Amino acid sequence: MPGPLMTAADLQVGLQDITVIDCRWYLGEPGAGLRAYEAGHLPTASYCSLDNDLSGPIGPGRHPLPAPEAFAVSMERFGVTAERPVVVYDDRGGAVASRLWWMLTDQGHSAAHVLDGGIQAWVDAGYALTTADPTPHLGSFSARPWTGTIDRNGVAARGRATAVIDARSQERYVGAEEPVDAKAGHIPGALSLPLTGNLDEHLRFLDGTMLRERFTDAGIESGTDVISQCGSGVTACHNILAMEVAGLGRPLLYVGSWSDWSSSEMPVATGSEP
Repeated sequence: MPGPLMTAADLQVGLQDITVIDCRWYLGEPGAGLRAYEAGHLPTASYCSLDNDLSGPIGPGRHPLPAPEAFAVSMERFGVTAERPVVVYDDRGGAVASRLWWMLTDQGHSAAHVLDGGIQAWVDAGYALTTADPTPHLGSFSARPWTGTIDRNGVAARGRATAVIDARSQERYVGAEEPVDAKAGHIPGALSLPLTGNLDEHLRFLDGTMLRERFTDAGIESGTDVISQCGSGVTACHNILAMEVAGLGRPLLYVGSWSDWSSSEMPVATGSEP
């Protein structure tokens, strides 16, 4: 199962040998992801909470990373082991699931995948959902320090050749709206690359060639140093995933992202220009 994406058909064939995790979550709707899971989810899937399992209680921004040891406890509860493939999904084209994919791969898991097209692709393929509670075996997950991250000061001190890409909507980037964070606008110099541009009309990722063209058109070539950010370090992982599919390497993740930057004294830009 090469690559970070998996099709619904491949998941269905290997389902009994794969750990499946549901990551549905909705901004401003506490508990809605769990309710969606309880109404119907993929067979054997456990529910993973962005707020409780993929975020820590303290740190920069709205969704700081948890301590690696706390993350390991959550993954073991879901049955994750180093030897067994993991497939994660949501219903937003991987917007949230990519965060868990990033965390697993940053922790060294070599067989973590995002379900391409999410739960919609599973249903569209004619496969059934269930409301049954899963019974995963306790996993075995060894924690190690997070490595692929950068903080606010690192972003501010970046060299001119380092690109910053912003996965938020164009409206939030230009400062026309800001539904949750302290200020509207974007990090000066950041490029607007909304995550929706990585997807087709079925919420599946574009192929590697098309994704490569998207990033190279923005000036990002193979070997370019890149920092990926969004609102709070979640959907930024979608652009990291897309760049890996495109064969353009793996950016650093600014975990605090706009929620951290905008709550500080850092400069803010507005409008469509970086």
